[in-house]
Amino acid sequence: MPENDRLSGCLDEINVEFVEREATPPLLMELSIHLHLSKLSLSNTVLFLEVFGVDRVRSTVHNWVHKADLQPETGRSPNHVAVDETVIQLDDEQYWLYAAVDPDSNDLLHTQLEPTRTNVIADRFFAKFRHKHDVDDAMVLVDGAVPLQRACRKHGLDFRYERQGNRNSVERVFREVKRRTNSFTNCFSNAEAETANEWLRSFAFAWNQLI
Repeated sequence: MPENDRLSGCLDEINVEFVEREATPPLLMELSIHLHLSKLSLSNTVLFLEVFGVDRVRSTVHNWVHKADLQPETGRSPNHVAVDETVIQLDDEQYWLYAAVDPDSNDLLHTQLEPTRTNVIADRFFAKFRHKHDVDDAMVLVDGAVPLQRACRKHGLDFRYERQGNRNSVERVFREVKRRTNSFTNCFSNAEAETANEWLRSFAFAWNQLI
């Protein structure tokens, strides 16, 4: 799909009707949300707006993203799912990011940010994932993480140990999330875990539109 078609599709799905008495043109708001989620820091997004004579602060753009309440599409039926976990830094605290990716399309299907890594949390991740998508007949690709394998067994899901191959799709997602959170610290700086969770869901929406 041509890049401009993908961009147009992404902007069409961003609804900014939540904003009242906002002087910024809706198209610029939609484009700012898209650019921040796909590549720009909040600071650079503000600079982008200044090119068009629009003076806004970082918190305003952050609030646009938050209120847009973007979510990845539900109801998928993938043949394979790559599931993994990685550490994400929120200020001085470490959290565990759980993610599920369709390796055939590279779409990010589900994310969950947790303060620790346990069997109960892995079970909860798969419970929410199964509620959102039809994955009961999918092959789940996991590494050697015991909690993930245990959760697959508990939910009656077929799984296969795989370190490379199709699991590289979820590693690409993790690399991009870490690039954003390391390079653009104002994404998660001074943020509560739920705020980071909301940003990750919005990021998943943008990722699926642009890959």
